[in-house]
Amino acid sequence: MDKDQNQAIEISVEQAKLLGSAQRIKIIGTLINTAKTAKQVADELGESPGSVHYHIQKLYEGKLIDIVETRTVGGIVEKYYKSKAKWFNTHGKQLIDPVLADDYNAASSTRISLRMQLSPEQREEMTADVKALMEKWLTTSIASKAKNSQEYAIGFNLISSEPSE
Repeated sequence: MDKDQNQAIEISVEQAKLLGSAQRIKIIGTLINTAKTAKQVADELGESPGSVHYHIQKLYEGKLIDIVETRTVGGIVEKYYKSKAKWFNTHGKQLIDPVLADDYNAASSTRISLRMQLSPEQREEMTADVKALMEKWLTTSIASKAKNSQEYAIGFNLISSEPSE
């Protein structure tokens, strides 16, 4: 990836909605460091090639992944895709993932909140730690073939208690 892997890119609400699926997040996760074909991604995830191809097309059409190489092998054109970023940000008041709404009726939920005082450096360190934790669990999710797994949503907001001017 050309830019700093931890550098987030700004995306629209429409693009963010494309990321409202654990399957698509897994696909993005496999395309961060290495360009792959839809078939290679499907094999890595243990998913059907047709389903993965469909999701890759949606991510490509939404400009969240790029085609970085094409090869013709035995008369078949192989397209190699790569994620534009590891992290995506949106701005605005519209909630990106409806599962994270306060009034979502979830089968299970864990909420954790607290206040603390942090220097700007500590704020950056904490954000990096949370990103690393999320990446760890995404990697675990990608590698897992558990049949009893369930999709969960996680959001992280580190918000200044001082109002904006």
